[in-house]
Amino acid sequence: MSFFTLVGVEFKKIRRSKIFFLLAAAAVILWIPSILNANMNFGMQAEGISPEHNFFIQGFMGMAWFMFPASMVVGTVLLSQTERANKGILKMLALPIHTAKLCMAKFTVLLSLAAAQILMMTGMYYISAAISSGTQDYHFILPPLFVLQEISLIFLSAIPMISFFWMLSVCIQTPIFSIGIGLASIVPSVLIINTKAWFAYPMSYPFFVITSEYGKLAANLDTAQVELIPWIPAATAITILCLVISCLRFGQAERR
Repeated sequence: MSFFTLVGVEFKKIRRSKIFFLLAAAAVILWIPSILNANMNFGMQAEGISPEHNFFIQGFMGMAWFMFPASMVVGTVLLSQTERANKGILKMLALPIHTAKLCMAKFTVLLSLAAAQILMMTGMYYISAAISSGTQDYHFILPPLFVLQEISLIFLSAIPMISFFWMLSVCIQTPIFSIGIGLASIVPSVLIINTKAWFAYPMSYPFFVITSEYGKLAANLDTAQVELIPWIPAATAITILCLVISCLRFGQAERR
């Protein structure tokens, strides 16, 4: 069975799961406060940022800090549990398929889910911006090219974090513990981005990236900027390490 066929099989398994509903619900919830408090964006002009840029950045800061990582934690565990619930993992392991290949197929599905949620949140941004434009009599909608660039940065920066969450779900068999550790790991990111060692903590990457973009757009705000060195080497090493551990540990508990 080819890798792409295996990925297709994994997508079929989650077609009727609650994962998509969870991701969509989080996307809707994220932008409700932005619509209700749209008038507050005009108060940030003193900081040198336009209301439309502030509307976008504030919404995606909330997404990058907690909503998106938390959705990935829960979604990762649900993806892992789809096999364990009915002991389907035992059937998959009985097939002549390398466990590392199966593990990476599931991780590919997880990355696709992450991309899907970011697109959902982007769609909700445009809906929210359109609603706020009508209620505030001000054009809050930004050009698609700018929005695409920002969400692409968030997605790419989130890959090491997602690989860490996947490793947790593979290594920790009890869902409540896996979710608890994953959610607990998100909270310190708001503090860690203010330290020089932020690049060593993958859960802080998406929030750091969007915060640095805030500093670029707000002329009177000084925020730390992304330095590719040592970030890229550290992010690459963390991603590879988490995936190697995941591939080595995948299916071990079921074989006992």
